Formats: sequence, structure tokens, C-alpha cells
Amino acid sequence: MRGDNHSESAEDQRTAFYNDVVAGLSQDQKTLPCRWLYDQRGSELFEAITDLPEYYPTRTEVSIFKQHLPAMAAAIGEQAHVVEFGAGAGTKTRLLLDALVAPKSYVAIDISADFLASSMASLAAAYPSLEVIPRVGDFMQTAEMAAMQLPEGNRLAFFPGSTIGNLLDHEIITFLRSVRAALDNNDLGEDGKFLIGFDLVKSEDILVPAYDDAAGVTAAFNLNLLARINRELDGGFDIDGFTHEARWNEQDGRIEMHLVSRREQTVGVNGDTFSFKAGETIHTENSRKFKMEGFRELAAEAGWTFKETWTDDQDYFAVSLME
Repeated sequence: MRGDNHSESAEDQRTAFYNDVVAGLSQDQKTLPCRWLYDQRGSELFEAITDLPEYYPTRTEVSIFKQHLPAMAAAIGEQAHVVEFGAGAGTKTRLLLDALVAPKSYVAIDISADFLASSMASLAAAYPSLEVIPRVGDFMQTAEMAAMQLPEGNRLAFFPGSTIGNLLDHEIITFLRSVRAALDNNDLGEDGKFLIGFDLVKSEDILVPAYDDAAGVTAAFNLNLLARINRELDGGFDIDGFTHEARWNEQDGRIEMHLVSRREQTVGVNGDTFSFKAGETIHTENSRKFKMEGFRELAAEAGWTFKETWTDDQDYFAVSLME
């Protein structure tokens, strides 16, 4: 495993975090970008969420991979250079790498430096012949992504999970275009490919519990964002003064995560103060659920075409190979 000279520095990340907090908490509908949910503790909690009985996306997607990986590997081809966005613990990464024929390198992008270092050290030890390159940063920094110097050859972008659902339409199009630019292999006459997972529309009684589990792990994950502000930005949040809420927004086809103020209160963050009314919320995350044709249209606008798509028996989730 080799280091990364293009990683976002800790000070740059802290500054970006602070600016996002001040901007988000200054709005009428207070909001915080979901990328800040994933510090070391947040990443650990999210991995715990993926094992919950209510949380269907991970086990459903894993079942799709296990059933269809030979077909996926055949469509991807040999000696692939893989770049993954939001690498996390790398569970699905290992399934893919085991199925591919002679993969050449693996670039892992994740915003949590500590979690990335730990998971990539483990992965590098398990695949000694694979060049593993960790990059700390936000995969939505599209200009930087487009400028990534990926090895030449059979390039594959990998984006499992349902993280694409955190984005709005225009953000999805911008992101998919930037991935195209990063994979551009025109000098070699080879087209980059993109293996991506996305969650499909289903009934509210399945969706809401997946984001508000009985054990309270998702609540802890959401509330950890306030604890992170306290730890890293000299924040004064009373964690017990807020509660987690998951809402299904049918009009926009998304689950929304909110932190709800239990009472009227004022909170300081590094000298700035923000007032909350009782019942006022901080909107922390969207998780969109797509209709197949709607996602195809977004991909097409960004210049991608669907080569193959695999789903589970219940059509809860989809994994598509685009080119």
C-alpha cells in the first residue's frame, strides 16, 4: 500500500467542516451535509447499521453480488484498475476483488482518515499483489476527482451501497460526469466502466424502520454528528437535547434524517451561536429511492449507458454496470 499525496489535510477538513456547520445552522431549515456523519465513530456505527435486521440495503446488495459476480467480472474484464467512492470497511470490495481476474490496482476514497487507514491496511495485507492506494477526501469534490491520475488500462469505478441516493438530481449528474472524466481512457481506445448500486422505491413500512431501528443504532449514528461538532469545533450541543427522526418524503421519493430539538435552546460553536425552537430540526441526510427508468435517465444525461443490471428477487435494490 502506498501513500497519497492528494489527500485532504486534517486542517483543510476541519476548516471545511466548520464552514459547513456555520452555513448549515444559519439557514431557516437548518441542515448539515451528510458527509460529516462519517468520522471514525460514525463510520463504526454505520458498519453496525448494515448488520441490523431492519436495514435491508446491505444484505440485499451483498446477495446480488454473490449471485451475479461471475457475470459482473466477465463484463468488467481482466486486469482492472478499480477506484471506489466511499470505501468504508471494504466488505463488498473484497467480494469484487475475489471475482475479478488479475485486478491491477485499487484506489479507495473515503472521508474518514482513521477508518480508511485501518480498513485499507487490512485489505492490503489480504491482497499483497494488489497496489492499494488510499485517498482521504470527499468524493463529491468533482474537480479534484476528474484530475485524478489513475493508472492506464481497464478502469472501473465502483460505488456500492445506496450513497448515490444522498444526492440531488443535479449533484448526481455532476458526479457521474466527473467520474467519466476521471476514467477517460480515450488515448488507449478503452471505455471506463462504472459498477454502481442504488436503492429502489418500496413501501414506507419497510423504508422507515431501516433508518430508525429498534436498537437505536441509527439514532446514535445521527446524534454522533453533534458529538463530533463538540469534539472538533468546540461545540456546546447538549446531545440529550436532541432526538433522531426518520421521515418518508413521498413527493421527493426519499427518506430524510433529522435531529429534532427537544426544547427551546441556544447552542454555541467556536464562538458562533445558534437558536433552536422546540421541535425545530437539523436535516442531516437524504436517502433517495429510485425508479429504474428515472435513474437511467440521470445516467444518460451524464453520458453513461447501462450495459447490464442485476436485482434481487423482490426488486428492492439494483446493481448496474454502466459504460
